[in-house]
Amino acid sequence: MLFQIKSYLKFLWYSKNEHAVHSPFVFNLITKCFYDKKSKPEYAILQQYRNTLLENKNSIEVTDFGAGSKVFKSNKREIAQIAKTAGISAKRARLLFRILNYFQPENILELGTSLGLATSAMALGNKNAQIITLEGCPNTANQCQLQLQKFNINNVACVITEFSEYLKTHPDSYRDSQPTTHDLIYFDGNHSKQATLDYFELLLPTITNDSVWIFDDIHWSAEMEEAWEAIKKRPKVSVTIDTFQWGLVFFRREQPKEHFVIRV
Repeated sequence: MLFQIKSYLKFLWYSKNEHAVHSPFVFNLITKCFYDKKSKPEYAILQQYRNTLLENKNSIEVTDFGAGSKVFKSNKREIAQIAKTAGISAKRARLLFRILNYFQPENILELGTSLGLATSAMALGNKNAQIITLEGCPNTANQCQLQLQKFNINNVACVITEFSEYLKTHPDSYRDSQPTTHDLIYFDGNHSKQATLDYFELLLPTITNDSVWIFDDIHWSAEMEEAWEAIKKRPKVSVTIDTFQWGLVFFRREQPKEHFVIRV
């Protein structure tokens, strides 16, 4: 906790708003998407999705493949508590919805489904998108599938798998000469430096000029901050935006290499 407080204070010191941004691409993203204060009808659906999870007092056995939890001491966890402490916040769910609504990506990959709070935000952000979401824990994935069905969200395919296993053995192998491309990838699982960088390299062949990658919890630990700094230096990365909770990565060849720290 002390590490994250120090990181947040540092973030506040360096962060800017739209008035300090001279890139038209980033300026438009901030003003038309990040800072869009208009109410959306989908926000009510996202809140209902969250509320039904927060009211669910059933417990499930959770399988952790990543860096583990800083909150839970046992693998038997109440669904309401998972939604409250491990899921995306309501504010960030609305922001994720706006990002999807703004870019309209059609082919989406999510690493780390959990209970589907982020998944539902992406699915509603572009109802024409096809989303593949990967989750290592069968019980958690099953709960997500039940939730998505309850809210008639039908553009999501849940795959129960360990991330690296899927990326290495998927029929449309990511190591093929012409791999599947993704318009957007949301990384929210296995918060360790090496795993994050491994996923980055495995998925790099799938980028297009307009791909958007979102890394969750980039300031979760010193390791994750190191991973974020390494990602920013990768040659194919042109623009990055640090919102503290997320790191957004763009590969636009026409953009000069720039890094932004933005308050959202």
